[in-house]
Amino acid sequence: MGFDRKNRHRQPGGFSLIEIMVVLVIIGLLAGLVGLNVRGHLVRAKVTATQVEIKTLEDALTDFYTVYGRYPTNQEGLEILFRATDKLPEPIIANGDLLDAWNREYLYNQPGPNGPYEVISLGADGMQGGENADADISSDDNDAEVGQ
Repeated sequence: MGFDRKNRHRQPGGFSLIEIMVVLVIIGLLAGLVGLNVRGHLVRAKVTATQVEIKTLEDALTDFYTVYGRYPTNQEGLEILFRATDKLPEPIIANGDLLDAWNREYLYNQPGPNGPYEVISLGADGMQGGENADADISSDDNDAEVGQ
């Protein structure tokens, strides 16, 4: 039995450069689409979490008012809700922090422009104003937006 060159089938040697490039472009496009979609959900989740935290702070401020007959001063700020006081041996908010979903401190104004106080998160950009995720989130508009 000898080696017959005529019956030998040529084995493919691998993928061509063009085939590899096409696959890489398709993978890149898919990764980009998934990344944009996930980022949108992440931004909405941070806005919702901040709205819920502001609502928690509003409830705690109501509790403070019930005990003291006043809201915390600007000097006391929201920090007083996390400390024991002369009338409250345990803090109103036992655990947590004063940071929004973007790890920035909430702002507290007493009196607020539309009520006895205002709690504000400056949003994703950390600056006043803005649109979408960069928009400020305030206790003044929080009731209408929570859960939407």
